[in-house]
Amino acid sequence: MHNWSVHPMAYVYWYQKEQFLLDQDINRYWTIFAVESGRFTYRIGAHEGEAGFGDLVVCPPGIPLHRRTEHPLTFHFIQFVWEVEPDDQEASERIGKLTLSDTERLASTYRYMRDIGRAGRDEAATSRLRHMLNDLWWLVEMERCIAEQAQWTGSESDSGTGRRSGPSPNMITARQWLLMHAYEPFSMRELSASLGISPVQLTRQFRSAYRVTPSAFVTSLRIGRACRLLEETTLPLEAIAERCGYENGFYLSRVFSSHQGITPSAYRKLHRV
Repeated sequence: MHNWSVHPMAYVYWYQKEQFLLDQDINRYWTIFAVESGRFTYRIGAHEGEAGFGDLVVCPPGIPLHRRTEHPLTFHFIQFVWEVEPDDQEASERIGKLTLSDTERLASTYRYMRDIGRAGRDEAATSRLRHMLNDLWWLVEMERCIAEQAQWTGSESDSGTGRRSGPSPNMITARQWLLMHAYEPFSMRELSASLGISPVQLTRQFRSAYRVTPSAFVTSLRIGRACRLLEETTLPLEAIAERCGYENGFYLSRVFSSHQGITPSAYRKLHRV
């Protein structure tokens, strides 16, 4: 499983920008141009094209980004670092234009980002922005998972062999299933049985495909949601546990403290405005 967790370093919201000050720029951090309206052309090494609403243009640090507005551009400019730096293959998958089809979800995320930007740049706002940015990457990952499944299906229909590099159809299905059910109680045995393999085989194959166990993958998703609910709501821990797929607040507190190195109550106190 790719580690998509990030930390924002800078954020600016631009409205109806007529043109860029410079035709090209080189940034010290990973950079996203997330377009709300208008269009612009870009070139990042061998990656080039035109981007509009629904597109994220991602540029790594130290690489020239050539850009030109084609129509007044409203966009989110975000600079960030990865919590776990991607290897060369993973990095190549994250450069250039990433197009998202769930534009309704995307528009909602952009609205939250604008509100956060207007609120100022304190620690709490930065933390909320981090969750919104991670939400963008989660959406990228979810749609990528669906596309992989469709690609496998098409490959099997066309060739009759289904031979492809990368995760197997079973593991693509497993990841998609976990993304859809992460926030509700379930048993890994339920998933492995649906795939016709044992829980041990599920763990081994999933870790081989995505470099993390299914349990660790789900825990990361759940704790991410718990962080957001602690920051943005006044829900008690029991209610947060229920929304994150845990049996009770005590168990969530134990997992949260182990994962984050801080108790939920201390985290909330630190990150709430």
